[in-house]
Amino acid sequence: MAMPVPHGDGWTAADLDHMPEDGLRYEVLNGQLVVNAAPKPRHQLLIRWLGRALDAVLPPGRLVLEGVGVLIGDDEPIPDLVVVADSIDVDARGVPAHQVELVVEVVSKSTTMQDRMVKPVVYAEAGITNYWRFEPNTFKGQLPGESLPVLFAHELGADGTYQLTHRVSAGDTVTLRSPFEFTIDPATLLP
Repeated sequence: MAMPVPHGDGWTAADLDHMPEDGLRYEVLNGQLVVNAAPKPRHQLLIRWLGRALDAVLPPGRLVLEGVGVLIGDDEPIPDLVVVADSIDVDARGVPAHQVELVVEVVSKSTTMQDRMVKPVVYAEAGITNYWRFEPNTFKGQLPGESLPVLFAHELGADGTYQLTHRVSAGDTVTLRSPFEFTIDPATLLP
């Protein structure tokens, strides 16, 4: 099957309906098509255990979803995990940004730039109030003695950008209060 081309000057979320079913992950960020390989088992295990932990403490009216697109204008980034209001259309191609309370990205070698630099800006501009990033692999800026994975929890500030509220190393426990109360030690997310 030939690779589709965008219908206009750039890619849109609607163009994703025409992408091949080839095991790759297609997203649209700032009108650009982003293609990533399937994640490694370590990445998926962290997401699975985090999803289970979040499910156990979610307030009523919330859902945890893995690998679902967030509709932001013509863009459709795909966070590793989202917490949404459960009144979503389960048959829609993605979730409108205004229904998303939390986006979570787990950094892998192929997604480093998007997860650390591009997606947080896109999510913040869409008004998503909470952004968490997990670093499961050694990374530049890792502190001496800091065990993996490391959680970086951010909240949307009054200036419309994310402010770091917590940096949590594996082996440390923290209680986050936004978007709801959640106590976590990142060490519990990986075997």
